[in-house]
Amino acid sequence: MSEEDRPGRHLALRGPRYSGYDIGYGKPPAQHRFKKGQSGNPRGRPKGARNRLPALHEQRLKSIVMQEAYREISVREGEKTISVPIATAVVRALAVSAAKGNNWAAQIFMQMIKVIEDENKELHWSYFSTVLDYKDAWYKELRRREQLGIAGPEPLPHPDDLVLDARTGAVAVRGPLIEREKDWWLLADMIKSEYRKIIAGHERQLKRNPDHPDSVALLKKTDELKHDISRLEEVYLDSVTERVVRSRTNSSGEIEFVDQISVLKLIKTA
Repeated sequence: MSEEDRPGRHLALRGPRYSGYDIGYGKPPAQHRFKKGQSGNPRGRPKGARNRLPALHEQRLKSIVMQEAYREISVREGEKTISVPIATAVVRALAVSAAKGNNWAAQIFMQMIKVIEDENKELHWSYFSTVLDYKDAWYKELRRREQLGIAGPEPLPHPDDLVLDARTGAVAVRGPLIEREKDWWLLADMIKSEYRKIIAGHERQLKRNPDHPDSVALLKKTDELKHDISRLEEVYLDSVTERVVRSRTNSSGEIEFVDQISVLKLIKTA
């Protein structure tokens, strides 16, 4: 582009009006420039302008995709219309297409299943391995304490309460996971003890007087209490309860609760 064709060439002037200030392309006259300390946009930033472009650390497209994936739409299912997330509708359509013989859909669908199963398997065995390492580390620590004759805080969960099945990779927790959950075992022990007292009382009455007028009701109530005790024992194992009781018994022989208020509320409503 020649000097004569340059945009704004005819404005590149000097004179008393401009006090020697060159004006032209990118150089507005001095009287039209923004004044120092005065905003060039007195009405402020337009709504939404701040978030028009994502920051470098943002992944806004992922959020948009996930929002759309779980947005519900109406689809026909037989004689009725139901609402399902778009992701469900897409996967269902893919599965139906695969079942009808579409090879492309079948390949995609089977690949999806394989990826999910592989991820679930890896996560499952990773959890199993983590629990196994936890048990091993705590058994070593408990043996060290025993050899040195030192005491320490009881591990939660206790390694004895983590039951592993190496054949299936299953992990079962049979004890409290946090300190507050010990209150549940103590409360269950109180309930079982009270039920056993009631059962013993009923059995003494029936033994003294087999023809007791309320014998049928006493027998029924006794059976119900025994059933409740058996159900409690399935969850709150006696072996775990004994250890919890030992850990919560103070020097005066009293059992301490972490959340006494909640325990009292449960007792009142029982």
